[in-house]
Amino acid sequence: MSDTPRALPATHPPSRSRWRLRPSTREAIWGYVFIGPWLLGLALFTAGPIIASLVMSLTNFDLLHADQTKFIGLDNYVRMTRDPLVGQALISTFKFALIVIPATMLASLGFALLLNHPKLSGKGALRTLVYMPMMIPLVASTMVWIGFLNTETGWLNKALEAVGLPGPEWFQSEIWVYPALTLMGLWAIGNFMIINIAGLQSVPTELYEAARIDGAGWFTQLRRITIPLISPVLLYDLVIILIATFQYFTQAYTLTNGRGDPNNATLFINLELFREAFVFSRMGYGAAIAWLLFAIVLVLTIALFAVSRRRVYYAGGER
Repeated sequence: MSDTPRALPATHPPSRSRWRLRPSTREAIWGYVFIGPWLLGLALFTAGPIIASLVMSLTNFDLLHADQTKFIGLDNYVRMTRDPLVGQALISTFKFALIVIPATMLASLGFALLLNHPKLSGKGALRTLVYMPMMIPLVASTMVWIGFLNTETGWLNKALEAVGLPGPEWFQSEIWVYPALTLMGLWAIGNFMIINIAGLQSVPTELYEAARIDGAGWFTQLRRITIPLISPVLLYDLVIILIATFQYFTQAYTLTNGRGDPNNATLFINLELFREAFVFSRMGYGAAIAWLLFAIVLVLTIALFAVSRRRVYYAGGER
């Protein structure tokens, strides 16, 4: 055996590469950095008030007697079951929803079909005109409609009288106030029209060409091709319109100054929430009504998604 000492393996300083982060990790960190301000705003201005309102709904918090606030458990929720105004507000909201939701869906889809027709000239200008009312503040547009639908001097009633039809009392009748509010809402359907046009333009034109070759008419193409392929867009419209209907407030408040006339027909649930919390200063009870409203909208939205699961077509597969 040789006595020559064996050479030791060369040692190298630790590579700095082992301390480097993977590209995916760096991307994730930078992603959190960029959304950090939004997350902070969500925690402070959305999640915080939501939790505070839930806690408040379990108390008798009153703006005028804040020092007498105490925990009362579910008393506010039990009180709602015996409050006739809350029941009336829910009935009024549901009655209005049964009119305004179908009308808005049909009108927005009708305008989209019309203004997306390939043979229509001046589509850009017409789309702009339909969308323009969206840029007018709600209070200002409501005041315009109050004048337009005035029983004595309104232009619509004058036009009806000119053709021998009696003009209804739009805002003084429990029957006609919902059609009046629906007309006011249809004036500002530009956002849903634009969304529907985008959906229509995503439908492959080859399908229409094949249908025409097979002898399918316009209505058959609409029923068999257009509606199924834009059903996700229509579902989105339906959910947003439903939520907006149950949050209906500005027009009703401007019309009646928060009174809910005529005969509480316009006392919608969101208006009743406002009155309890900010007119009568019963913030705890108002917070409970807000959570009732949230629960109703959540249940209805889940029901819509459940019902539409087999009726909505997604190009990427069933969802």
